[in-house]
Amino acid sequence: MNTKTLFRASLLTGFALLGLATAPACAAKTGQATFYGYSGGGNCMLPVPGDVYTAAINGTDYQGSKACGGYVLVKNSDTGQTVKVRIDDQCPGCPAGNLDLSAEAFKQIADPAQGIINISWKYVPYDQPSMQLFIADGSSQYYTAVQVRHHRYRINKLQYRLSAQGGAWTTVARTDYNYFVKQDGMGPGPYDFRLTDVNKQVVVVPNVPLQTGVEIETGKQFPVYAP
Repeated sequence: MNTKTLFRASLLTGFALLGLATAPACAAKTGQATFYGYSGGGNCMLPVPGDVYTAAINGTDYQGSKACGGYVLVKNSDTGQTVKVRIDDQCPGCPAGNLDLSAEAFKQIADPAQGIINISWKYVPYDQPSMQLFIADGSSQYYTAVQVRHHRYRINKLQYRLSAQGGAWTTVARTDYNYFVKQDGMGPGPYDFRLTDVNKQVVVVPNVPLQTGVEIETGKQFPVYAP
């Protein structure tokens, strides 16, 4: 079995494509928080963070992986203590509004002996100067999987076109495992990518090569949103 086939099989097994629900981008929510031991490998398929706290989000708010990479400010409703976490995983068994924090994140706002606490939470911007694109190992001009990383706001849509051709944009389907996948490939590249965030802000990243397995620096970021 070749590399491309192995990659596709490992990603597609156990996952189903979900529709993307719409919701106010910064609406505050309430629920409860638990915690678990997280060391990477969550549904969002993001690299294991260094000094970033993480969380798994309930299946409803996961929104078919739209939550992935988003940053959430979590507040302990009883003490007022807060912690900022990145959504790295899905908690399918959690009720709507609930979060399953990494053990390290939970410790920042509560005694682990409590086990479960009442919380409120909302999405907040991630202040990073530039986004990265990651074209997955096993991708080619005939099958292409792209992930967006380090975005200020959650990603709503990814479109592409071949840089040499210009013209119309093609919208790429998003998977439940946080990759935008063109099953019949995007062609040989280089590509222009058009990224839209949940606030409907658009950033165009031109001339991206078909380079797999490494983070490609875009030099672009969504502007601070002022509704």
